Amino acid sequence: MTTTKPSTEPGLMHRSRVCRVVAWLERVPYALLAIPLRVALATVFWNSAMVKLADWNAALDLFRNEYNLPVLPPELAAYVAVSIELSTPVLLVLGLATRPAAFVLLAMTSIIEIFVYPQAWPTHIQWAAMLLVLLCRGSGKWSLDHLIRQKWDSAR
Repeated sequence: MTTTKPSTEPGLMHRSRVCRVVAWLERVPYALLAIPLRVALATVFWNSAMVKLADWNAALDLFRNEYNLPVLPPELAAYVAVSIELSTPVLLVLGLATRPAAFVLLAMTSIIEIFVYPQAWPTHIQWAAMLLVLLCRGSGKWSLDHLIRQKWDSAR
């Protein structure tokens, strides 16, 4: 009588472990992944607003002399930029109006990339990738967006 032993071939054992790890990773809920995306992006843009507000005259000088944005006067562009950088991070952290906030920040990132710092594309593409995930998938279940959507759906 022969008994079959489980294969102890190193390649099969390694593949089995890899498959288990991949399966475990695929079960991580999007809601958990969305939180660090929202917080990371909020931090980037909030910090940018804080730098501008720390020395508003220097910020205005940057908009006048370095940024060279088309269409908008430098002063108006500075106010628009800091307004976006102050409001959208709060929305992202709360998970409120996440898709519109992500869209606005994606537009702002595109403007910065095209007109201001095209050489900073490695950073901008990281921001854009995170923003696209939030734009396409939303804020996740642990957000005000989700709570509002639940209330809205139950009211119908």
